[in-house]
Amino acid sequence: MNLSNKFTFTRILFAPVLYLLYYIPIWTGRFAFISLIIALPLLVFAEFTDYLDGHYARKHNVVSDFGKLFDPFADVILHLTSFVCLMQSYKEGLSYIPSFVFLLIMLREFGQNFLRMVAAKSGTAIAARKGGKFKTVMYIVTEFYAMTLELLVRIDCMPSCFESLRIGGVVLFVICVICSYASFIDYLIHFGSIFKKQ
Repeated sequence: MNLSNKFTFTRILFAPVLYLLYYIPIWTGRFAFISLIIALPLLVFAEFTDYLDGHYARKHNVVSDFGKLFDPFADVILHLTSFVCLMQSYKEGLSYIPSFVFLLIMLREFGQNFLRMVAAKSGTAIAARKGGKFKTVMYIVTEFYAMTLELLVRIDCMPSCFESLRIGGVVLFVICVICSYASFIDYLIHFGSIFKKQ
């Protein structure tokens, strides 16, 4: 496994770590602040590896069909895990992403991975397009926005406008859905000829 793919694999490894760090305080009622203080920097690094894997792949000319499939797969694992976390807060009854929004995002990501597998069977590796990259940026922005709100909950420092901020986060997740399906349609249009052959 080359360096680029090792960076990609980091995101897959971190996903269950993030899940545990986020949920242990919810399960135990302890370590609410320290768990997120550990998780957030790790999440920043995990997201940064998305840049590092592409950078080193291009720098060392090791861009491969495997990497084009492995990179978005790792992204999906990390982002869906973080979104699962954000469906529940340390504060009982609080959520940052409605279940139907998560479901729509999950279905899109599974559908996209299926399209990549179909294309790979035909000998074509679908690399990320601009719409897909923008969608990923929206995922990351929304993810950290909601995680910041959760941090305010865990340090017991919720401002009076917190509910408005939370609703703003829900709006961001809805925008994520719109961006994700817009990019999905773009992939269908761009690679439609490959899928018709199947």
